[in-house]
Amino acid sequence: MNIKSILVSQPKPKNDKNPFHDLASKHSLKVDFRPFIHVEGVPSKDFRQQRIDLSSYSAVIFTSRMAIDHYFRIAKETRFTVPDQMKYFCVSEAVAYYLQNYVVYRKRKIFHGKQTFKDLMELVIKHNGEKYLVPCSDIQRKNIPDQLEKNQIKFKNATLYNTVCSDLSDLKDVKYDILVFYSPSGIQSLIKNFPKFEQKNTKIAAFGQTTVQAAENAGLRIDIKAPMPGIPSMTMAIEKFIKADKEH
Repeated sequence: MNIKSILVSQPKPKNDKNPFHDLASKHSLKVDFRPFIHVEGVPSKDFRQQRIDLSSYSAVIFTSRMAIDHYFRIAKETRFTVPDQMKYFCVSEAVAYYLQNYVVYRKRKIFHGKQTFKDLMELVIKHNGEKYLVPCSDIQRKNIPDQLEKNQIKFKNATLYNTVCSDLSDLKDVKYDILVFYSPSGIQSLIKNFPKFEQKNTKIAAFGQTTVQAAENAGLRIDIKAPMPGIPSMTMAIEKFIKADKEH
């Protein structure tokens, strides 16, 4: 079978300067983007049921821009004025810079890691006297609380937003040669929307071990995996598959 169409279960990039656009041009492919999941903020009345006093925390750990948005949303909805001396620990420089939307950046105590939570932990450990709030979703990665507990850091998770399956009913009769997934939630959304989904000749591409595991648990056949040794990105993995497919 020759690959002609790909559906990526993520939002469409803002411009054409992205690897999927290049892949589509190079191999004359139709590449569509469609988020299989979306985020909904936890209402303030539900947040209050978590019995979290925002004023009890001297530092906040942000693992995403989404976490920043919902922390300041909840602060506003609960009429909590975030103190100027609050310390912010961000997983990356990009996340840290996003704080500029809410605080005067140069006047605040902002720390950031290189890219991973492990990097950030080194900074958190240096400031182990702080009491940390960790804004998160309902499907927070387990390694975050695990590392904080292991290093005896005083912290509290605050579930401020939920990951929800999107309605994909309009895709019922649409067929793609490859479906691309980046998270277990995307796999769950596929199964929830199409409980009678039959894979047949459809190729499943999965990024990351937890996504692979979720696909296998759902009884799906995984044809393309990334990252792999020498193949760090999903588009590189798909291109390798397409070239091998053409050779047969």
